[in-house]
Amino acid sequence: MEPRDAGPGGRRADRAPRPAEPGVVEPGDVAPAAPIRVLIADDHAVVREGLKSFLELQPGFVVAGEAADGQQVLAEIERCVPDVVLMDLVMPRLDGVAAIAAIRKRWPALPVIALTSFTEAGRVVQAVRAGARGYLFKDVRPAELAEAIRRVHAGETYLHPEAARALVEHTRREGETGLAEPLTPREREVLQCMAEGLSNREIADRLVIAEKTVKTHVSHILAKLGATDRTQAVVLALRYGLVDLP
Repeated sequence: MEPRDAGPGGRRADRAPRPAEPGVVEPGDVAPAAPIRVLIADDHAVVREGLKSFLELQPGFVVAGEAADGQQVLAEIERCVPDVVLMDLVMPRLDGVAAIAAIRKRWPALPVIALTSFTEAGRVVQAVRAGARGYLFKDVRPAELAEAIRRVHAGETYLHPEAARALVEHTRREGETGLAEPLTPREREVLQCMAEGLSNREIADRLVIAEKTVKTHVSHILAKLGATDRTQAVVLALRYGLVDLP
């Protein structure tokens, strides 16, 4: 049986919560969140070991598995059911972009962060179009990597500023296309916040609106842009010149 896709909070439907031990959880207590299960995919063992060592020292993360090529990534997802995948783009047998596309097709709710040394716009666009929700470089600061994993696990996107600039340059060169239905001023504001990488809660705080209202605006934005997720919406918004990066 194939593992079920992770839900918005990373909890899988095929995993029943563990029963609480008597006397441990008092009425009104909030149970601690389950750690984020990360699958590391890179063909260099030293890179995998470094990432594993870092993540195992951070609260809230557990390394669920490792893979040295794209084919092994797909097998490991079946075996360990991760919440987030860290994916190198250049690997043998099946490269990172092809593996991301395969994951998007088979496990659409499983977020992938491209973690690579390539800064070329073409690489960024390929990864994002394949379905990556994040794009980071291998010299990323540990705190930023941890934040990126948390963000994509929560359903957000996370692009390194240099990757975002490369994406802007590429999409603007492709030309602009009109929308069948224009965005409202408020939707433009929400879209700008999305492009800056803000979460729904952060958007709500900035615009002084309810988080539920933000979610409604995001749904309308995706529909009007013809996008399937926030990452694609931002890519299209950049192409159409609807947003500016800070």
